[in-house]
Amino acid sequence: MSQETSRRWQMLAITVFIGLLVWLLAPVLMPFAIAAMLAYLGDPLANRLERLGLGRTLAVSIVFVVLVLLIAAALLLLVPLIARQIENLVQNFPRYVEWARDTALPWLQTKLHLDPGTFDTDRLVAQFKEHLGSIGSVIGSISRSGFGVMMWLTNLVLIPVVWFYLLRDWDSLVAWIDRILPRSVEPTVAHLARESDAVLGAFVRGQLLVMLALAIYYGVALTLIGISVGPLIGMVAGLLSFVPYLGFITGFAAAIIASLVLHGDWPHLLMVVGVFVVGQLLEGYVLVPRLVGEKIGLHPVAVIFAVLAGGYLFGFLGVLLALPAASVIVVLLRYLAQRYRLSELYTEEGEPDTVIAEVDVKVGQDANGELQADAKVAKVDEPHKP
Repeated sequence: MSQETSRRWQMLAITVFIGLLVWLLAPVLMPFAIAAMLAYLGDPLANRLERLGLGRTLAVSIVFVVLVLLIAAALLLLVPLIARQIENLVQNFPRYVEWARDTALPWLQTKLHLDPGTFDTDRLVAQFKEHLGSIGSVIGSISRSGFGVMMWLTNLVLIPVVWFYLLRDWDSLVAWIDRILPRSVEPTVAHLARESDAVLGAFVRGQLLVMLALAIYYGVALTLIGISVGPLIGMVAGLLSFVPYLGFITGFAAAIIASLVLHGDWPHLLMVVGVFVVGQLLEGYVLVPRLVGEKIGLHPVAVIFAVLAGGYLFGFLGVLLALPAASVIVVLLRYLAQRYRLSELYTEEGEPDTVIAEVDVKVGQDANGELQADAKVAKVDEPHKP
């Protein structure tokens, strides 16, 4: 085995080992992953303060305190708002059930020609309450479990601690990783890391701002047109907007149902349609081009696949890291595609085939009106016989 082949096998073994280790430790990596994302978001701010003459520890402390205060203020504002919205939804739940039983389900049965007993609302409500009760019992058992409470408290304490230390030592960690890389691949890895950083910066910082802007817009606009659960629908639509069209479809469907239940007239339906049409135009032509740009280049199908695959492999941690990881994979695939186009496998032209048949296929109808294909060999080049 040559030295080059041995080196490639060693690198493959190291890569497989790291991937397997991440997969095995996924249940305990959640606080570290969240802390790393927060440190990544705060590092540019700390670097700017350093360029103004502050020490690294002081700059990191200022950024850390400011971001913690912003997160705490957001939670203090959002938690009561979400609680009021959920209470409003629960109070209006009988109206939603009545609308579904008396309006929506009979319409579906008429249009789809279904058996009247297909949608038994009493049975559906009973099943919903049963599942809701089971979920409540599970949550209650977890909250009463000492181990569950300990894990929650541990994560709550670990996230800010790990976040601070990662933010303080971020540049040192990057330099350490650069030092331990094999010298033969260090230039390539450094180039891909810079490109991945640009893509991740565009996604993480830009997409979070897009989600926040859409949540505020949908929440305020739906409230102004008389949808009492508008803020809740806006938050859900904004949160799901990182998957293309998922936030729009979910929010639009929920707003249409809320409008039919609460008002049941055409003016409110048209206003809901107008709100989401404007929201789509705002997202597609203003927010995404300005805040995210075209650096990521992820197809909507690739985004959906990345989220589902990440959730299946690593649970909530996989969903959290699916799109950042997919963005980095896109960078790697672009690099591999460039290498492939420069390789002999792509550039080397093959020898002309010794047997080439050109077949002329004509499709028509016979006397009975059925399709019929007629294939005729136009030319055959046979190999030269000595």
